Amino acid sequence: MFPKLKTNAVAQYPATKTIRYRTQALRFVDGAEQRYREWAGPLGRWTIRLGALDESEMAQVEAFMVEQQGRGGTFAFTDPWDGSVHANCSLAADELVLEWTGEMRGRTSVNVIENRS
Repeated sequence: MFPKLKTNAVAQYPATKTIRYRTQALRFVDGAEQRYREWAGPLGRWTIRLGALDESEMAQVEAFMVEQQGRGGTFAFTDPWDGSVHANCSLAADELVLEWTGEMRGRTSVNVIENRS
């Protein structure tokens, strides 16, 4: 499960959510088109910006990244907008940039993508 902050939230704002669909369009010789969905439903992608983390929250996010081994792992993610749990998600990158912005204050950004089940 993606780590929660001390406030029990998954994200800080601003955060971004994208919904993706996959549609295939076939064009016939006469110019007509036929469209169909390649996926049974939409897939989500979230950009989680964490701009006010304390030292323990930074360590928690870092440990999660190491545990997942970047894009290699899968985990459950709770959508911050509606609270729905997406069981098959992964990180979109193999690296995590942690930046200290002040004494015991840091920030990072994580992209989470929903995988096809």
